[in-house]
Amino acid sequence: MKLLTLDAGIFCQHQGRVKLDACQRFVTIEDRPVLVATDPEGKSIVGCPMVPPMAKTCVTTFPVATGYSSFVWIDGRKICLDTVTGLTDGVPPVQYTVQAPGQSLVSEVA
Repeated sequence: MKLLTLDAGIFCQHQGRVKLDACQRFVTIEDRPVLVATDPEGKSIVGCPMVPPMAKTCVTTFPVATGYSSFVWIDGRKICLDTVTGLTDGVPPVQYTVQAPGQSLVSEVA
């Protein structure tokens, strides 16, 4: 499982992109911050093509359901892996998932 960086591509099922920000900046891969617990949560989603009245557009991510490391922590926070998933605030709620980890060098081996 690859570690996620700020360049990760996380998308709702409708292909709206999650706008990421990293809360820590001292651990990097190729000069890009590694994402840690809660970085993908409560983030804006841009470009979701779903429109009312058939559905509510995905606008925000809810808490991560799976995908935080059990082994590697940075400053007391679990790192994010390319298995991160969670739900959006769309109606009906849909999953957001990682399509690209943002780097190809560093993996966690369980």
